Amino acid sequence: MKTRLNGWSALAVAFAAACFLACVVRPVRAQTSSEEIISYDSDIKVDSDGSLLVREAIQVVAAGERIKHGIYRDFPTRYKDRWGNQYVVDFELQQVLMNDQPVDYHTESQSNGVRIYVGSSSVTLSPGQYTFTLVYRTTRQLGFFADHDELYWNVTGTQWEFPINSAMAVVHLPEGIAADAILRDGYTGPQGAAGTDFTSLVEPKGPVVFRTTRPLGPHEGLTIVVRWPKGFIQPPTDAQKFGWFLEDNRGALIGLGGLLVVLIYYGITWLAVGKDPAAGVIMPLYQPPAGFSPAAIRYIYRMEYDNRIFAANVLSLAVKKVLNIKDDDKGTFTLIRLDGGQASLLPDEKLVADKLLGTSKILTLKTENHSRIGGAIEELKRSLKLNLEKVYFLRNSRYLIPGLILSAVTLIAAIVALPGEAPAAGLFLCVWLTGWSFAVFALLHQAVHAWQNYLFGGGHRAASLGGAITISLFSLPFVGGEIVGMVFLAISTSAVIIGILAALVSVNYLFHYLLKAPTHTGRDLLDKIEGFKMFLSAVEKDRYNVLMPVKKTPELFEKYLPFALALDVEQAWSEQFAEVLGAAGEGPATTTSAYSPGWYSGNNWSNLGASGFASGFGSSFSSAIASSSTAPGSRSGGGGGGSSGGGGGGGGGGGW
Repeated sequence: MKTRLNGWSALAVAFAAACFLACVVRPVRAQTSSEEIISYDSDIKVDSDGSLLVREAIQVVAAGERIKHGIYRDFPTRYKDRWGNQYVVDFELQQVLMNDQPVDYHTESQSNGVRIYVGSSSVTLSPGQYTFTLVYRTTRQLGFFADHDELYWNVTGTQWEFPINSAMAVVHLPEGIAADAILRDGYTGPQGAAGTDFTSLVEPKGPVVFRTTRPLGPHEGLTIVVRWPKGFIQPPTDAQKFGWFLEDNRGALIGLGGLLVVLIYYGITWLAVGKDPAAGVIMPLYQPPAGFSPAAIRYIYRMEYDNRIFAANVLSLAVKKVLNIKDDDKGTFTLIRLDGGQASLLPDEKLVADKLLGTSKILTLKTENHSRIGGAIEELKRSLKLNLEKVYFLRNSRYLIPGLILSAVTLIAAIVALPGEAPAAGLFLCVWLTGWSFAVFALLHQAVHAWQNYLFGGGHRAASLGGAITISLFSLPFVGGEIVGMVFLAISTSAVIIGILAALVSVNYLFHYLLKAPTHTGRDLLDKIEGFKMFLSAVEKDRYNVLMPVKKTPELFEKYLPFALALDVEQAWSEQFAEVLGAAGEGPATTTSAYSPGWYSGNNWSNLGASGFASGFGSSFSSAIASSSTAPGSRSGGGGGGSSGGGGGGGGGGGW
């Protein structure tokens, strides 16, 4: 056994050594690679029209490691100006040579420019020295200032994989500029550095020459600055600059124009069909509009369906003694049918009572009963929509369709108008983010609902804390993915496109609500609902006595509690009855511990009192209904101012 253990130990040591060598020796090999750039010579001719003709001669040592077929050269063409606008320079490749002979090459668009691959994938270079020559013309590289013109040029770029033994730049300016009128500056080192390891001179009646005084390491470069008096280069006209601005930022401008069209469309549509009729004088009413259940009142008041509508309906059934709500203090509710109360039911209440309980005596709000609970909810939705919509309000949902189409066309057109590879990447990310965002929104909605249930769910707070934490932690990676996706979209397109996307989503979401409008009949009814809500939510004692000179009783409290729940004022309504409900039992008049409603069985009433119970019951009961109506698994659970690397030109390169 001892020998066997030693054998395994030896294998373990050998494996560890192999892993170490794989991790360490390979980087050492890369560091001691013999591949390098011997010389990087750039000849730059500044023409009187402001364009540059550049000839780069890059002499390298190839050893078949990274330089197998040739080299690649990255050239940036897309920048941001000081105001964040896109700034796109022209790049025209005129000649590509290897050892002074024409050679195959191909180009590839990058996120901020173009990559030139010099060489052929079918040809493998033998180890040795090679000189690669690139000749290209580029425009919009000069700076035109009040008292001088300037070339701020990144000669080598700072993204080369190889060290550069020496770099030289020769700048040819238009004739007639005095040598002593030419100012020179430069920078060496990695991106952002301000090293001065170079020399420069202006040759008599000749060019301006820059040379490095030390080898440059990988990802180090040479940047030069040449200034001369105005009058030798024709600056761009205002018309040219405006044309360039339109061309450079056409994606953003198309997006902004499309956003304006969407806003104009929705504005006109809102004025035509979405503007609410003027409200009348709101007077306090001491009873709800006749013939309307709490569910109907909330549906009309919000002009849409939500979970509280069904909760208010069931609570009304309980108050009318059709059923009893049993609370086990752990977040589980059970509905128990009672004999009686049917005669006082309104049509939508009777519908829910029949669909929810049917011939059954007991129904627990759990997912195993989702079919019956979900069926009752759907029947209530259909009934409310059929009987109330178009009579009391109009959704005007069909007017959203043109707005959504215009928004989609705007976003697609804005992305397609972007230069380079940005359209393909942007469209892909938009499609991906659309689906991902729906999932994130659903998770966040559940997380917010879980925390609301914990914070306002009365006696179930402790039981719901674990669920709130779980769904929040589960949501974090998805929210992180959303943020990463948005960052990548901003990088591949622009921050303006992100802003346009956010604005389009916000505008459509806003008008989803604004286009809903009550009819004139509905406006009259809403005035009455507002008056009744004013009565329910009166919190000052003196104001309450003025609004309702009638006597406060436990029966009045229970009668209108479903309406208070429907109008989100159940706590304010309950606070008015603390003394009344306390006096109704044997306890002191300042508490409600002696009183317990006949329609509810559980400890939360006695533990929390009327206002505490009411504020928590609406949230927890609505949550229980929503959870139990969903099939399991059908939704988720959860000058000195510059630096090396600055200016035009630049980029970098490597071997391939």
